Amino acid sequence: MIMNRGSTPTRFAKASARRVKSGSTLFLKAVILLVAIGVLGGLVWFPQTEGRANNLDLVSIYKDPFIIYIYIASIPFFIGLYQAFKLLNFIDANKAFSQDAVNTLKNMKFASLSLIGFIALAVLYIHFFAQGDDPAGPTMLGICLSLAFCVIATAAAIFQKLLQNAVDIKSENDLTV
Repeated sequence: MIMNRGSTPTRFAKASARRVKSGSTLFLKAVILLVAIGVLGGLVWFPQTEGRANNLDLVSIYKDPFIIYIYIASIPFFIGLYQAFKLLNFIDANKAFSQDAVNTLKNMKFASLSLIGFIALAVLYIHFFAQGDDPAGPTMLGICLSLAFCVIATAAAIFQKLLQNAVDIKSENDLTV
């Protein structure tokens, strides 16, 4: 930071630091929104291109039990994206070291773990009950997605623990003063 003679940050330096932090969180918010829009578009478009949909009308396509399962399973994904957006709002408001931020990370962890469960159930269904389909592709896709969500859940759990420790230390310091 730029310092003046009194060794305190100048207004320019403070404003510049706020803009950089706000710009990076704004970029991440835009990425989250683009991911949400892309996944939502894929959820609407994919059932129409899926193999079983060739002989079905538009209404019957979306009444398929597996498609309905995918829509239900996508709810934790969007909850996780919302929680990430919420965490970025806490960072913007200088409330990153708060119990609300810790709860947000906990919700992100649970959303990721529930997605892993939904994916595992879908892979098991495809592997054992889907007739005429080769389960290798969906199984590999499920494994890759599960590993990605496992990394997200692990990172959220680690950050949750670290942030909880920081919040505890901050509350102890607030009580000391």
